[in-house]
Amino acid sequence: QVQLVESGGGLVQAGDSLRLSCAASGRTFSTYAMGWFRQAPGKEREFVAAINRSASNTYYADSVKGRFTISRDNAKNTVYLQMNSLKPEDTTVYSCAASGSTRYLRVGTYDYWGQGAQVTISS
Repeated sequence: QVQLVESGGGLVQAGDSLRLSCAASGRTFSTYAMGWFRQAPGKEREFVAAINRSASNTYYADSVKGRFTISRDNAKNTVYLQMNSLKPEDTTVYSCAASGSTRYLRVGTYDYWGQGAQVTISS
């Protein structure tokens, strides 16, 4: 299995930036597409961003496009989410996940999940 651990969450003001990191265990990180999701209490899980195995393709939800950037460093077994121009509505728990499928834009293809990192944006 793959174990994922998020870090980098915290409390910042609107307009500020945060970078989330997700460290993966094992020696097969480069074989997985990676995604970031968020879920507020009482709400459905929301897709945020995804990146394929080689980092040649990325995809973003409309709500974060132009503000967030997903990247990965396969040598470090780590995926990142750079979050700029943060808004209060970005406040929630962010989780990273790993997909062994080429159809990684579908949440059902993600087999491994981190425990989540809290991101809080004050206004």
